[in-house]
Amino acid sequence: MLTLRTANRVLKVLKTTQICKQPFHRWLAPTLRELKRRKDSLGPDKPVHRKTFLEWNYDTEIYAFSKRLGEEFNNDLLQQALTERSYIIREEERQKNVGIEQPTLNLSDNKELVSKGSDFIDDVVKRYLRTVLPRLPEEGIIGIHKYLTSIETLSHVSFHIGTSELILCAEFPVEKLTLSNVLKSITAALVESSGDSRAALFVRDFIITQIADKDLHQFWEPEEPIKLLSEILARDGIQSPEPRLIGSSGKNTILACFRVGLYTPHNKQMIGLGFGETVDIAHEMAARDSLRKLFGTSDNILLPFNLRLDQLCESNVKNLFVNEWSQQILPTRPMHYELRMAKEICSN
Repeated sequence: MLTLRTANRVLKVLKTTQICKQPFHRWLAPTLRELKRRKDSLGPDKPVHRKTFLEWNYDTEIYAFSKRLGEEFNNDLLQQALTERSYIIREEERQKNVGIEQPTLNLSDNKELVSKGSDFIDDVVKRYLRTVLPRLPEEGIIGIHKYLTSIETLSHVSFHIGTSELILCAEFPVEKLTLSNVLKSITAALVESSGDSRAALFVRDFIITQIADKDLHQFWEPEEPIKLLSEILARDGIQSPEPRLIGSSGKNTILACFRVGLYTPHNKQMIGLGFGETVDIAHEMAARDSLRKLFGTSDNILLPFNLRLDQLCESNVKNLFVNEWSQQILPTRPMHYELRMAKEICSN
């Protein structure tokens, strides 16, 4: 039951908003439902570019983009990096359609910047991986590099730093290949604007960090690990390891689990441990565990993402390939302070 004070407040609100003076008509609700039904039958709206908005200012958006990244770009280079050849072709056709026989556009496409940026990203990624993973065979470096420089990864990074609304191209939504190429051209523009060191930090922070939450073994797994382990140990003068069944549970059931360890014949030390639903699978997993320890890619590996360009190895330095890998001929490289700290944390 409303009190007198509450009733007065309700009447005051009604008078203020003038709801009582503007009653809803009977036809309003059915009309709104019908309009919604018709809109739903047409399907979702097509995405539109932000340049169609009234408050769009391309120069301001480019300036804000560089500030969001915390980088200093040459505005002309940045605009060129965001301009695709398809956009220039489309604009020239539009001018021809309105009667301009020789259309002129003061724009340059990013084809050259894409090539330069691609080479720079490839170089920095490989140098970083070879620095932090000096024991990993070159096949593993190539596998991780392939993932980091793939169209899927580069387009993911490009989209999430906000390039999709700034790219000048013929299609919208922007295709993944275009997003990937624009990220490469932006990197090249940063190289020419701020230098190699600053651009290398950009590649490190936005591209290389994409492996932070990934399992490195998904990018490269050696085939026939048991045979490969025996060949590697033979190069170091060590006999083939002996597998031993050191535990099992649930035999003759669908939940069977076997634990196999690999031991060196000369000093009887365990070099690998594996689990599996059969003894053969456990033996193979133990061999993979041994290889990961040899290659320095154990499960608790911690990669340092604070290395600078001057702390990376040279471009001409390569890791050993798996068919020649041996601990006796591993290259000795100077380990920087950040990398040493990461190794100590992993070991502890």
